[in-house]
Amino acid sequence: MEKKNVWESYDEKKLSQVEKFAKEYMQFLDEGKTERECIDTIVNTIEKAGYVELQALQKKKKSVRPGDKVYSVWMNKSVVMFQAGEKPLEQGMNILGAHLDSPRLDVKQNPLYEDGGFAYLDTHYYGGVKKYQWVTIPLALHGVVMKKDGTTIQINIGEDEDDPVFFISDLLIHLAQEQMEKKANKVIEGEALDLIVGNRPLTIKGEKHSKKEDKENKEKDPVKAGVLRILKEDYDMEEEDFLSAELEVVPAGKAREAGFDRSMILAYGQDDRVCAFSSLKAMLELPESIERTACCILVDKEEIGSVGATGMRSRFFENSVAELMELCGCYSELTMRRALAASTMLSSDVSSAFDPTYASSFDKKNVAYLGNGMVFNKFTGSRGKSGSNDANAEYVAYIRNIFEKEKVIFQTAELGKVDLGGGGTIAYILALYGMNVIDSGVAVLNMHAPWEATSKADVYETKRGYSAFLKYNGLEA
Repeated sequence: MEKKNVWESYDEKKLSQVEKFAKEYMQFLDEGKTERECIDTIVNTIEKAGYVELQALQKKKKSVRPGDKVYSVWMNKSVVMFQAGEKPLEQGMNILGAHLDSPRLDVKQNPLYEDGGFAYLDTHYYGGVKKYQWVTIPLALHGVVMKKDGTTIQINIGEDEDDPVFFISDLLIHLAQEQMEKKANKVIEGEALDLIVGNRPLTIKGEKHSKKEDKENKEKDPVKAGVLRILKEDYDMEEEDFLSAELEVVPAGKAREAGFDRSMILAYGQDDRVCAFSSLKAMLELPESIERTACCILVDKEEIGSVGATGMRSRFFENSVAELMELCGCYSELTMRRALAASTMLSSDVSSAFDPTYASSFDKKNVAYLGNGMVFNKFTGSRGKSGSNDANAEYVAYIRNIFEKEKVIFQTAELGKVDLGGGGTIAYILALYGMNVIDSGVAVLNMHAPWEATSKADVYETKRGYSAFLKYNGLEA
């Protein structure tokens, strides 16, 4: 089947819309380099659009009526949004679901040490990464430190021009003969991904009121002591506060336009914040009155199996649906199960883009191309479709019909050659409720690398696809 290049179908008006949307998306990426930062940005945005927190409605004993916009946040890392439709919830919802977490390095709980005149933070990589990609690049530190008294310290170091950045060292090429003979997964090992955060020893000479603790630290680990003093003076943070901190090491720098033609976006965290932002915007662009309730789930922990209290495997989504139905006056265990089974979902996650440099890893007939529109993966998984949701043919036909009516350009794909590996999304978890689910999203080049690339046209077309999907009334309609 012929592949369509989206750019060739756009007139000047559409091109202007594409550029406007790309700028908004790039700003979102810059503001949200962690799950918590994404949630803060999202909540500020949706509250301005009239969304009300579900828990606030519960306290005021207010009911939810058609047209109402409701949201719920869980542990500052996951959020679900609903816009109530005219039809009863028992008849199902149209659901968009994406994830906010991205591969990164997490700072360990006892991380700070000194060796060879450097102060380091010990890290543990999160999600699937090529470890050698994380050395010798500017890195930033984002996250929160929770003190014992309940005080929250916000950390964001390395993004402003005046900020310092951090880095992980690599062996110079002149001495790397043995290193260069290692397999790629051994060139840099996990325990070597320690962040250099200082090199200057603490100086207390001539200070009349220096603490005894400072003097002792200076004698033992002077560079570490210097870092600890800065943490105390700038952030009121003690070394023990690392125990209750969530600090993420991410690439420093803003999202950038890529290519002479500025057709692409190069940025950290596009898997899967590109689908999260597109889903969010599709929700915000809904008309005030819709027939079928629309829902958007943006969750954490997908990159490590959707586990934990903030991952898709938790009861957060199911509990939120139950609470919504209670506020609508229609909750029972049976009606909730009927609502979930009658729902339709686009599991909004990225797909691998064809890379001509590594063409042998792809099936050219069944791969996504940058610039060819939104991507559908009927199934994901690995090798023999292991761990996959596999969408029904009836549901694929339903989606095709919607996109033809709405003139959304899309392509279908698999993640790569059958025996090379694969990947998964949250699709199979929602499918457990019996609802129709298919994977959909944006093609990404350099997936899981510190800097990933997408096509502006694909990002815009994906938002259009999500908007179209939310307007229709389900497979049985």
